[in-house]
Amino acid sequence: MRARTRRPGADDAGGHRKPASEPDGTASREPARTASCEPGGTAAGEPADTAPSEPGGTAAGKPLGGRGANSYLEMLRLPGALAFSASGFLARMPMSMFGLGTVLLIAAVTGRYGLAGLVAAVGSVGYALGAPQFARLSDKFGQRSVLRPQVAVFGAATVAFMTLAEIRAPLAAIIVFGALAGGTMPSVGSMVRARWSVLLAGTGRLHTAFSLESVADEIIFVVGPALVTLLATAVYPAAGLGAAMAMCVTGTLLFAAQRRTQPPLRSHPVPRGRTVPHGHPPPRRRVLRRARAPLPTRDGRIPPTPKPRRSGIWTAVPGLVTLVPVYWFLGAMFATIDLSTVAFAAEHGHIAVAGLVLGTYAFGSAVGGLWYGTRHWRAPLERRFAMTLGCTVAGVATFWLMPGLMALFAVIIVAGLSISPTLIAGYGLIERQAPPERRTEGMTWLSSAISVGAATGSPLAGHLIDTYGARWGYLLAAVCGSAAVLTGLAGLGRLRRPGGPADSDRVASGTGRAVAGRALG
Repeated sequence: MRARTRRPGADDAGGHRKPASEPDGTASREPARTASCEPGGTAAGEPADTAPSEPGGTAAGKPLGGRGANSYLEMLRLPGALAFSASGFLARMPMSMFGLGTVLLIAAVTGRYGLAGLVAAVGSVGYALGAPQFARLSDKFGQRSVLRPQVAVFGAATVAFMTLAEIRAPLAAIIVFGALAGGTMPSVGSMVRARWSVLLAGTGRLHTAFSLESVADEIIFVVGPALVTLLATAVYPAAGLGAAMAMCVTGTLLFAAQRRTQPPLRSHPVPRGRTVPHGHPPPRRRVLRRARAPLPTRDGRIPPTPKPRRSGIWTAVPGLVTLVPVYWFLGAMFATIDLSTVAFAAEHGHIAVAGLVLGTYAFGSAVGGLWYGTRHWRAPLERRFAMTLGCTVAGVATFWLMPGLMALFAVIIVAGLSISPTLIAGYGLIERQAPPERRTEGMTWLSSAISVGAATGSPLAGHLIDTYGARWGYLLAAVCGSAAVLTGLAGLGRLRRPGGPADSDRVASGTGRAVAGRALG
């Protein structure tokens, strides 16, 4: 690796340039001049956009500087942070309940687990196809404008789906409404992270916020399956799915009501008559339009100016070419681990312990995410992603060797420590590359990839476990994880920001820290 001298104004992470800030809070795609670095270094790959000031102004303050639990408390004390984070937590509870609730409902009504798995897989595919489209709309029209009609359709489709299942309607009707419910389920997790991206821009603590949300996800995956199973088995078959729908509708409406922290729309042109302060270039989009204006024809007529085409998400965010297949393999790996653990516990005569084992796996991930979020990292973000991904898969590769449940308990909690850091780094890479107007859409592609991976990995793992046993399921999980590592290493170059590894992450002088300091007061 080529040695590089540290330059004044560059942070300790090194690796890429930070985007400068526009007067209206939008991030310019042009490289910026250097600013003084923060003692102790900032997290590599953190965005350095400026945080837009809130209406009415904010009090002067200092950037977040706490360590340990204090850093999380300081973030949640920011205006509106606790409200959107808590409502977002409630709104995304169904991500661990909807699929399992579907399986329990269909299996209770029909007695066929294969059919139940098919209906659940259709819902997962519907979510994977619909979530990026709704995310694109929310980037364009605003989260509030999209979420309210979306969650209304989701609620109605879920009620229709449960009713059709209970009355034993034709399978085609059940599948159609199951796909519609899955396709309209809000992907609130990416929208929460998009709000943190704006609120903490320029502070170097965005990875702490992403760590907090990843820990929240792990808590959801510990509590959700147990809750939906209890309701579906002890109360009523559709009770678990109904509870998931009620929490999603309530949480989404509360989240959409938080207009104060909603990311600003960035697709609108600068209003006519607005002046640009001295020293700031005009918005690039307007410059390009002037530069591409067609020349007059010979008869003096000026042809109409063609509208600029919006680049696709895969062009705007090149890291998705690497991360989407990586997350697909991870989704297949996680689904295979779930099924293999249930089968492993059943083989040892303690099937009721399977949930506790998987809860321990999620608990290890939550602990790792909390620790990761309190650290100031100097290694480049893409290197951290590759290292934590390798550690995650290395732990999974040992599961098939475990002689019994006690040994699996001891190993699985250690193996889970690197899961949240891996997912945090992946979301951070997308946040770093994506233009502000495509940020929610980019993050949603990752959650969709995991959903599709789980939907495709579960049937294969189930067939393998039925034929050869749980250990072969764990071997399949290791193969999926190894494929994720190889894919990530092969596409590591796409995870680096445009500008090359020799550029340093910097903030425009007098913009990032100053504005962020006011927002964090």
